[in-house]
Amino acid sequence: MSGIPVLIFAIVSGALIYISRRSLIAPRSHGFYRFFAFEAILGAFLLNVGGWFNDPFSWHQLISWPLLVIALFLVIHGVHLLRLVGKPDVRRDDASLLGVEKTLQLVTVGAYRYIRHPMYSSLLFLAWGIFFKDPAWLVGILALIATIALVMTAKAEEVEDISYFGEAYRKYMKHTKMFVPYLF
Repeated sequence: MSGIPVLIFAIVSGALIYISRRSLIAPRSHGFYRFFAFEAILGAFLLNVGGWFNDPFSWHQLISWPLLVIALFLVIHGVHLLRLVGKPDVRRDDASLLGVEKTLQLVTVGAYRYIRHPMYSSLLFLAWGIFFKDPAWLVGILALIATIALVMTAKAEEVEDISYFGEAYRKYMKHTKMFVPYLF
């Protein structure tokens, strides 16, 4: 990366640091790991953005677009359900949670019926969708780093969710997968 992409990386990273500031001083919080997933995805995007529309019918582009569409669907669907069913409330006492994460109700409908982390699943699909736009080893490493960070994010969040929702969340975990229905 050089020039404008480096500047964009620095500016967006500054914003991510500001948004994640409470989580970054709490290394066991899910937001701590999520920050690194965002950084890896941002780096992958900036490295790969030039190849997004090259050779649109190549095998890797035909893999990339469905992954990106799934990512978009999951983030929109996940936020909608968190707001509608989860009933986020700013009075939920956890400084490391962002607004929509401060749910009072456990969400177990829609995509949440099959996977516990549709929002992180969205980021996972985004990372690999970016990789497949124009596969390169460095972007692959960043997608792998994002994947590892998202797994760590989800595991940390599950500890937090068990602490808040108790046995209901433990039961929910037995009937769902982490990111991909029926698989993972």
